[in-house]
Amino acid sequence: MRIFDRPPAPPARSTYTVALLLLTLVLAGVLAYEAQESARSHRATAERTLRDYAGFAAFQFARYAKQGISSTAWTELAPAEQVSGDPLPPPEFVRKGREGRCKTCPRLRTVHSYFRLDLRDGSLATTGPHAGAAAYRWLADTLARVPALAGEPYQGGAIIHEVGGAPVLFTYMLRSDSAGRPLFAYGFETGAGDLAPVFNRIVDRAALLPPSLTRDVRNDSLLSITVLAPGGRVVYRSARAYPQTFAGSDTVGRAYGGYRVRVALRPSAAGRLVIGGLPRSRLPLLLGLVALTAGLIVVTLFQIRRQSELSRLRSDFVSGVSHELRTPLAQIRMFAETLLLGRVRSPEEQRRSLEIIDQEARRLAHLVENILHFSRAERRATRIAPVPTPLAPEIRETVEGFAPMARSRQTELRLELAEGVVAPVDRGALRQVLLNLVDNALKYGPPGQTVTIGMEVETDRARIRVDDQGPGIPVADRRRIWDPYRRLERDTESAVGGSGIGLAVVRELVTLHGGIARVEDAPGGGARFVLEFPGATTAPVPAPRERSSGSEGAVA
Repeated sequence: MRIFDRPPAPPARSTYTVALLLLTLVLAGVLAYEAQESARSHRATAERTLRDYAGFAAFQFARYAKQGISSTAWTELAPAEQVSGDPLPPPEFVRKGREGRCKTCPRLRTVHSYFRLDLRDGSLATTGPHAGAAAYRWLADTLARVPALAGEPYQGGAIIHEVGGAPVLFTYMLRSDSAGRPLFAYGFETGAGDLAPVFNRIVDRAALLPPSLTRDVRNDSLLSITVLAPGGRVVYRSARAYPQTFAGSDTVGRAYGGYRVRVALRPSAAGRLVIGGLPRSRLPLLLGLVALTAGLIVVTLFQIRRQSELSRLRSDFVSGVSHELRTPLAQIRMFAETLLLGRVRSPEEQRRSLEIIDQEARRLAHLVENILHFSRAERRATRIAPVPTPLAPEIRETVEGFAPMARSRQTELRLELAEGVVAPVDRGALRQVLLNLVDNALKYGPPGQTVTIGMEVETDRARIRVDDQGPGIPVADRRRIWDPYRRLERDTESAVGGSGIGLAVVRELVTLHGGIARVEDAPGGGARFVLEFPGATTAPVPAPRERSSGSEGAVA
């Protein structure tokens, strides 16, 4: 058997195949990259859309906040619209006049103090503790610069001022004369965070996102809202807080306190706001597909390599078979011509020529039968018909056919057979298996060796062994020698011919019997091939009439 440690070079067309496969891998990588870029772009667009929705919700909140602050100012300061001139009533007039007005309008948490500020002389009147004279001087300077609205003697608003590090909200109703000069203002002061009822009312009732998308889902299930004073201090947070992944902001006008509004979308709400939801990253899938493509290409390249090697082995097989056929044919033809031309000089030479012709014919038939068995095995067409068969007579008869060849190589064939062993085997298959093993032993062993063919029973299995005294089989090669077309490297460099299919036929036929075939070291050196056939039994053996050596002996 021959084993190629170095695979043959692939044909030129394999190079183009490899190039196409590598190009396929590159193309798969490019397609995966484009798909990932498309998915990334799609996700970026969806995320931008979600941020736009957050910005829209912030804009809506700021708009409703303006309305809420205006409504609150009107509710608290409406009595001031009745004041037209001197004498100016005290701020208690405004505080008492608010009673009985808008029952549904949101109320502030607390009002620290009501005030009346006369911008003509700077006088100040309050209903209780206030933010201090400095804060009201700043307020008077600010209100003096507020432009009057055409045709509107009264205008309201709100402004935030830091007092002692805390934001204070001044809500006012400003009266101007016909020339637009500010005259006086009524109002109240409170904490910047005391507008929480106004903001809560917006969160509970206002439509901050398109209703066609939210389908009446509450705002706090989709949004978290934070309101900051102009200085950056947080004055309001909604009940739920969501990550700032998709966030937007807007600002309430300076005339309404200059609050800054930040809105964050709940990430899991993306499915409601974006058709199909937020696209997931396809990178793991694409990398997996590229890896799978690369794996398939590697497998394909491996198969191409094996196919190339198989083609080389088949080519060697054809060459080896041709040589194997040519040698016996040449021998048969040469000795047949010698007989036909009458060139033999004695009856002994004539008998010798006929023996050689018979031997080479047997060898030729054996080779042809091997090829036929191998061909059927490759087509899965091998059929056997096992019948209970006494093994010792079959083995003895087969081995005796090798006696002429053994004599030509000065080899002794020794039999160690247990008589009476019966096993279900196909006689033709058994004969072919033994022929291949004994032929290999004679072919690759040294001249003058002893080839031992033994058979015994272990449990219910018949064990047939063939021992030679050749160089043996290296351990690393003992599994591969059963593959088709394989020969050991040392045998390819020798003059011994071979087709490389003999042991493949042995394994195929033994496997069809449900048995096993293996190789190991022979006790006396060389190789031992072992075949095991199941279903063996032992029958009584009649005493031999004229045989002195019993079941053991040498084949002459």
